[in-house]
Amino acid sequence: MRIIKERGWGLFLAGALLVCASISQAVEDPHAAVYAETNYPSAIECASCHPKVFWEWAVSNHAYSSISPMFHKFEQALNVFASGTIGTFCVRCHQQVATQMGEPREKALWERSDISREGVTCITCHRVSAEFGKVNGERHIDPAPLRAPVYGAGTGKAIEQVLTNAEKYEVSVAEGEDGTPIHSKPIKHEQISKSEFCVSCHQVAVHPGIKLEVVWEQYRNAPASKEGITCQDCHMGSVPGEPYGYDTWPIAVVNGQIVGDPSAKHSNHLFYGPGYPIAHPGIFPFNPKGLNWSIDEWLKFDYRSDWGEPDWEDLLEKGKVEAEFPEIWSTRKAREEARYVISLNLKLLEDKRQSRIEVMENSMRIDGPFFKSKLKVNEPLKFSYKITNKDKGHNLPSGSLGAQPELWFNVVLIDPDGERVWESGYVDKYGDMADIHSLEVAAGNIEYDSQLFNLQTKFLTTNVKGTDREMYLPVNFDIDQIPHIRPAGVPTSVINHPPFIRMEGRSLPPLAHRMAKYKIPKEKISKPGKYVLQSRFRSRAEPIYFMKFVGATEDMERSINEWMVDIHPNAVEFEIQ
Repeated sequence: MRIIKERGWGLFLAGALLVCASISQAVEDPHAAVYAETNYPSAIECASCHPKVFWEWAVSNHAYSSISPMFHKFEQALNVFASGTIGTFCVRCHQQVATQMGEPREKALWERSDISREGVTCITCHRVSAEFGKVNGERHIDPAPLRAPVYGAGTGKAIEQVLTNAEKYEVSVAEGEDGTPIHSKPIKHEQISKSEFCVSCHQVAVHPGIKLEVVWEQYRNAPASKEGITCQDCHMGSVPGEPYGYDTWPIAVVNGQIVGDPSAKHSNHLFYGPGYPIAHPGIFPFNPKGLNWSIDEWLKFDYRSDWGEPDWEDLLEKGKVEAEFPEIWSTRKAREEARYVISLNLKLLEDKRQSRIEVMENSMRIDGPFFKSKLKVNEPLKFSYKITNKDKGHNLPSGSLGAQPELWFNVVLIDPDGERVWESGYVDKYGDMADIHSLEVAAGNIEYDSQLFNLQTKFLTTNVKGTDREMYLPVNFDIDQIPHIRPAGVPTSVINHPPFIRMEGRSLPPLAHRMAKYKIPKEKISKPGKYVLQSRFRSRAEPIYFMKFVGATEDMERSINEWMVDIHPNAVEFEIQ
């Protein structure tokens, strides 16, 4: 277990390098003046006084929720397949500000307002005054300019020293005054520190009544809830996924001057979790300097190439390499400026990758292998591993169920000659597990993995012929001429699931365990000597077959595989006589 602060807060320091040559630099962004005039202030406005929180949030899944290309592919496909009956259901959480402002659901991201790209931004939580419960992703932001109060967990005592000494801190507390504009005294919101605050977007049922997000119902019956451990304790604390307290940091730094107690409790706004971004690194993480170019322009920048790297640009000028560029990236200066933004964003993303591995490794334990047979040549080899969910708060995995997330066990046997003679949890050429959804298995190109240990939950739908079968989405394509999603004709509580749809849950409940059992045929154990069993859990946000299904690009597929991580990799050597 490695505590984040022991890494020197690489996330914040990388962010500090990005724009915080001075604490107030963030508000000098050319877009800031526009944001300051709106009733939906940008996170950029908050960054000047809360840089640490800003750069944690900037690489979080909350900041990613609107930018995510996979979300847009999935959301659009779902609306098409459901004949438009989904409406604004998904964007109410992923683009709440934009939806509340009346932007059409289907509007392209690069055509939307700037605040739309911020997803779950500062005001999404800190301008909510009502206590919402299970409302299926719908709650209300109180529109107000930056100088209006915000809602938070504290009493706002620290800000009084700023409000009463506006000239000293060089701040503006009223419209028309000189200085950095700031909000007035925060209003304490009791729910924002409780798990209930997360419910409206993290306990969601889609129209037919099937549950898509189930974290809350898992949590409320879990040991963590009974012990008083909140979602915030694990996802905003000092250790990813563990309730080991919080880091400390001043509540604000106003124009270079610390406000409040430097040892005050700090809630990490990275919101630790297993998710990760696959957007263009010029577009995400959320970077004020990246706003110098539009989303459409960024998508024309080949970040996988050497564009903008000084050595490569030198070779280009000397005619030793050749390249063609879109007009927006036709000058060396533009390419190098863009590369600078990308290089710093990649540092932020690497820090996020490490926190993702930590939160996953902290949440599970793998014991084994336990051999169930004699270790002899020409005899079948039987063994097992004990997979335990150490998390007290919810299942492993949790979150949005159905097609994602993927979490499976990969085990390989290496013989005395160093040859790989057996494997379970292998993937096809696209990166998918070799289960019934693999396109390579369906084509007969690779063998079905009959011993696969997979914790991925699936949708089961009843179709015209046969029994239920696993499907990508809870839409009965075969049963209607025009597939669409509609509420059930009878209360779903009567049959405990919508008609023709149910979930095949495979996840592990809190503190529960399951045995992954394997049997290797005797013909694979043909040589005496030392064998090695290698094992690892693999985590990925989306299956490739599902990405193809909703029309993802090849670059999106490549990125999702690049971000796949291995959890608790291990190797055990043993001898067979």
